[in-house]
Amino acid sequence: MKKIMSIFAIMMVVPFVSSASELTNAIENARTACGGIGSSLNHMKTMAGINTAVTGVGTVVGGVALGTGVAKAATDQEIADLERQIAELERSRADVPIEEITIENPADFNRQLNEFVNSYTAELQQKESELSAAEQKSKTLGNWRTGTLAGATATNLAGAVIAGTNRVRGDLKSQIDECLQSVKTLSVVRMQARIDGSATDAELLRAENIVRACDNWATVDVSSINNKSTGATVAAGVGAGLGIAGTITSASANSQTVRDGDANKEKNLNTAANVLAGGTTVASGVATVFNATQIGAIKRAATVADECEGALK
Repeated sequence: MKKIMSIFAIMMVVPFVSSASELTNAIENARTACGGIGSSLNHMKTMAGINTAVTGVGTVVGGVALGTGVAKAATDQEIADLERQIAELERSRADVPIEEITIENPADFNRQLNEFVNSYTAELQQKESELSAAEQKSKTLGNWRTGTLAGATATNLAGAVIAGTNRVRGDLKSQIDECLQSVKTLSVVRMQARIDGSATDAELLRAENIVRACDNWATVDVSSINNKSTGATVAAGVGAGLGIAGTITSASANSQTVRDGDANKEKNLNTAANVLAGGTTVASGVATVFNATQIGAIKRAATVADECEGALK
């Protein structure tokens, strides 16, 4: 009789031990599957923040390039006006009629002649001095525009590279999927342990907290992180392309050969350089927006990861 009772007792205990062991194993499996996701996401968040700053700088630098180009256009118009005024002064001197002059008072005549010559010479010298200063200013502004366009190009290239690599890779996506699957298994095992009474209230509560925290992965759309990465990559790439074209165009417009050559060609090149600077600025701004919104998406995923891993400790 004692032997029969012992066997019966063993049969009653084994399922409880088995269920408790399954609950422990399920928790360990969830810890293995869900662990380490947070560190990967935190790194991505850091890189997205860096890229937001990089493309933000590109936006500012592109804006400076555009502003400099607009200032240069105004200076070039000033140069054209001064050249016209100088031409009119020289033409007015050439158009002075030559008539027979009767000098009744040589001293008065010499005084008036000197006043006319000095007045004309002073005005001409003043205009030529203003023209020289305006030409130097235009040249300096052109160099600034070329330099800032080159800077915007560099930041956009860097932004495109960073955005292109700051993505949820297949292995991370697989780990998240495995984490969710392990949590579903844990939920089933926990329910069974609760039914058969093989686990303590503390063990059941811990399992419930893990399921609640880690099951939030189901509400995270990691594809949005990659979509924003793609958007930032494309926008930064466009900005870089426009920046390269603008840098070349600006340098050509500001070359001495062009400045001394066809005025219309110089004007057209300057206009094109300003348009490209504007395009670079806009593209950099779009990339910055994508990077900023990617940070938000990553933060949401990172929060879930931290809560999940916190529950698993």
